[in-house]
Amino acid sequence: MKFEKEINRRKTFAIISHPDAGKTTLTEKFLLFGGAIQTAGAVKSNKIKKHATSDFMEIERQRGISVATSVMTFEYKNHLINLLDTPGHKDFSEDTYRTLTAVDSVILVVDSVNGVEEQTRRLMEVCTMRATPVIVFINKMDRDGKNRFDILEEIEKELKITLHPMTWPINSGKDFKGVYDIHKKNLRLFTANTKANDEDFVAISNLQEDKLDKIIGEKDANQLREDVELIEGVYGQVNDNEYLKGKIAPVFFGSAINNFGVQEMLDTFISIAPTPLCRKTNTREVCPGEEKFSGFIFKIHANLDPKHRDRIAFMRVCSGKFERNKYYHHVRIDKDVRFSNPYAFLARSKDVIEDAYPGDVIGLFDTGNFKIGDTLSEGENFYYIGIPTFSPEIFKELVNKDPMKTKQLEKGIQQLTDEGVAQLFTQFGGNRKIIGCVGELQFEVIQYRLLHEYGAACEFRHLPFYKACWLTSKDEKKLEEFLRFKQQNSGEDKDGNPIYLAQSEWFLNTEITNNPDIEFHFSSEINK
Repeated sequence: MKFEKEINRRKTFAIISHPDAGKTTLTEKFLLFGGAIQTAGAVKSNKIKKHATSDFMEIERQRGISVATSVMTFEYKNHLINLLDTPGHKDFSEDTYRTLTAVDSVILVVDSVNGVEEQTRRLMEVCTMRATPVIVFINKMDRDGKNRFDILEEIEKELKITLHPMTWPINSGKDFKGVYDIHKKNLRLFTANTKANDEDFVAISNLQEDKLDKIIGEKDANQLREDVELIEGVYGQVNDNEYLKGKIAPVFFGSAINNFGVQEMLDTFISIAPTPLCRKTNTREVCPGEEKFSGFIFKIHANLDPKHRDRIAFMRVCSGKFERNKYYHHVRIDKDVRFSNPYAFLARSKDVIEDAYPGDVIGLFDTGNFKIGDTLSEGENFYYIGIPTFSPEIFKELVNKDPMKTKQLEKGIQQLTDEGVAQLFTQFGGNRKIIGCVGELQFEVIQYRLLHEYGAACEFRHLPFYKACWLTSKDEKKLEEFLRFKQQNSGEDKDGNPIYLAQSEWFLNTEITNNPDIEFHFSSEINK
């Protein structure tokens, strides 16, 4: 395999969770372990960002939430780790869904106090759909939360995944004393308000040892023995292959803010998480070790520097070696392009890179040539498949407030929807443009950006739609007939795929029942 050494060094993963579960804190601890940052709080204070923040982000900064996927590269124990920290806020979940297509594995953070929430369920659906390997970190064990067995049962039931505890907590909340590493046979002790260090490890080769009683007390020692016996009887040894297939998720307990339980997970992650994997295209499977370069765009971010009105396309390298200033084939527009300033993010010595290998995520300056799902290759005509787009939850009509700026509005909404900020639908029987978003905040962002970047003033009128479904059928006549009869509730997405806009769950279920020859899809692939 060509570039084998470089490929085997790389681990590319995303951290996902619902808001406030501790995702950004965990990201920070990883960066501290990797020496990428030296002080706590650097992630939250944005000290690690090397570029200016864009104009429109002001809306989002006022709300104090993470809004865009951050890409961070750092070294840890001779591994090059590409970490993608995703927004937890549900209004930006579409960004997170697409980010999951660019990684090889995932760390899911679950708050031990709140357990599984709606956002967590939806994120895991994407992981399950792609059979992405998942490691679970149950955070905030130093706060009073759910019983440890109850939270495992809840995660398995709600997320439909089999768990395998790698560490086990000794109590929780104010009585939290630490975790026992079931596989390495050692105890890590917890002291409130102090950061964990190597001196906190105690080797316990046999849980029956008397020293366990002395260290954590007889009652807790007996409870730990009972728990571990039950866990080993139920779960046995962790099966790495089952993890790599996405069927089993190793579980770690800890407290990210106290740096507790994080290193055990990071060490396990670099030993079992997959290196860059083969990926499907519309013609064949492409593997990392192939000689020729290929990669795909999974995210576009405009105006990272508002002075230059620049757009950055985030590309995942899938095969071969990417080289600066070399010409590559842009498959969709059938044109050769080259990049003089490709970027890596964070802990590399220089921002501009000379080359990149499979697993790497790099930033390419975009003059408007890219949209999400685009493939670059070294000559071959194929495109990567499996980049999902999901049904929005809020629908509004785009209304032009200045007819003199119609062209600017058209261009602006096309480019913003190319970025994945929202979805654009055109209703049949007219030219009404419908914007679909996951959350209200996205409409504010679009309105602001259309005005400030394109000079186009608009407003949005709420539409009473419940869900957009993509339609397919083996019987084309039946599909045409349905679209003709349901003209007021049907249209097409920006790629020309037919959609049905349901007013309510009842209407949707009725149409599904009455039209057995038509399939109603709640997600679609950007490239098919």
